[in-house]
Amino acid sequence: MPRNPLEDVARGLRVLGERITAGGEAPEWLTEPIAEALRRPEPAVPLAALQTELDSLTGLETVKEQVHTLLAFLQVQAERERQGLPEVATSQHLVFLGNPGTGKTTVARLLAQMYRAIGLLSRGHLVEVDRAGLVGQYVGTTAIKTDRAIRRALDGVLFIDEAYALARGDERQDFGPEAVETLLKRMEDYRHRLVVIVAGYPRLMEQFLDSNPGLRSRFSRELTFPDYSTDELVAITHTFARDNEYAIDAASDTELRGILSGAARSERFGNARFARTLFEQAVNAQALRLAGGGGAALGDVDRNDLMALRAEDFGAAARALGEETRQSGSKSFFRRRRA
Repeated sequence: MPRNPLEDVARGLRVLGERITAGGEAPEWLTEPIAEALRRPEPAVPLAALQTELDSLTGLETVKEQVHTLLAFLQVQAERERQGLPEVATSQHLVFLGNPGTGKTTVARLLAQMYRAIGLLSRGHLVEVDRAGLVGQYVGTTAIKTDRAIRRALDGVLFIDEAYALARGDERQDFGPEAVETLLKRMEDYRHRLVVIVAGYPRLMEQFLDSNPGLRSRFSRELTFPDYSTDELVAITHTFARDNEYAIDAASDTELRGILSGAARSERFGNARFARTLFEQAVNAQALRLAGGGGAALGDVDRNDLMALRAEDFGAAARALGEETRQSGSKSFFRRRRA
């Protein structure tokens, strides 16, 4: 699907606003009224609306239950403190365990806004980084990069994807452990202004949490994001289609279900990302079919034709994905389907 330039502009303004809010200098070309507007956080979303959005996500039932439990705990502890009762001291930092495309970033973004809605964070924004955003290439640069990311995340959530990459075993010239040490210190320094969520494959995240004695004690809860079932992936694909005003009929749904059920599940399976890619490839196949394969005139194509994704479009999408995987030299996403 083509990128929306307005989304790129909005994303750039959000990043610029985060930097200015974190104490960075506004660029000279940026007028003061605009800089001031960027410093002001967006209006808070009501907690009830955020909970409704969480509950509307496909699958993730155990994750939703744990998030609701966490929020209830935090609200009760805040009320106990308000009424002069001792609160149970607990870390707000979290570990998200799950394969790619299982909704970890989506839930992290909602959770950041929920923390703001209940008064735990004043901004409730999400800053997403990976190893490259924290670890430098030379001596002395890692602490600087990590501190910069933390400043951007202050009063919000720092989401570290594939956090296990910060612990690479016994490599002598690896600066990942330095990033971890800096992070642990800043988590204590800014314990009332920063929530950290680390995420990644379950097996590798266990190794990461064992790589530094201070890590496990900083993260009080682990949320496990299961892989989506075939039914859930079908529902997610229907959501992509509905949001973009495409229609999937019964025959197309049968083809889609067969493709998704035949996709090999492993740590590298993309889950919702795979469903999105499959949908996008089907849209490309539909365009090629409607244009006659060579940019033919579309004068006879009506609105229903423009909306309809056929079984053949999903079949072509699956073949395209299989071919891309074969050319990249990696293992195919698809199991051999029975004739």
